[in-house]
Amino acid sequence: MLNTGILNPQILSLLARVRHTNALVIADRGFPFWPAIETVDVSLVDDLPTVLQVLAAIRANFRIAQAYMAREFLRENTAATRALFKQALDGIPTTREPHVRFKQRVPGAIGLIRTGDTVQYANMVLISG
Repeated sequence: MLNTGILNPQILSLLARVRHTNALVIADRGFPFWPAIETVDVSLVDDLPTVLQVLAAIRANFRIAQAYMAREFLRENTAATRALFKQALDGIPTTREPHVRFKQRVPGAIGLIRTGDTVQYANMVLISG
């Protein structure tokens, strides 16, 4: 029985199937449903859990070579929110691109973890290293 780290069996299974250069999406509560992509929905209520909480949980055992986020995140969020995301992604090269381009990356992902996050454009595509 696992008693430390990620306990959710669906997330563990998903992470185990992400290989070198594969993509994983962590999404906010409003992110569109993608029928062709395995989705693990861990949303409970607004902001529980958040994208950053899920990111922190997986970083311990998941090597991230690159992150992509929508450029609109910078415009729609406060300096404090932007700083929290910058800190959480420390050491990970992060590309900001138009939201339309960002969404074009999603169909190639191995899976998607949906959170309860209400931060605008908090979604991220993580490329495994």
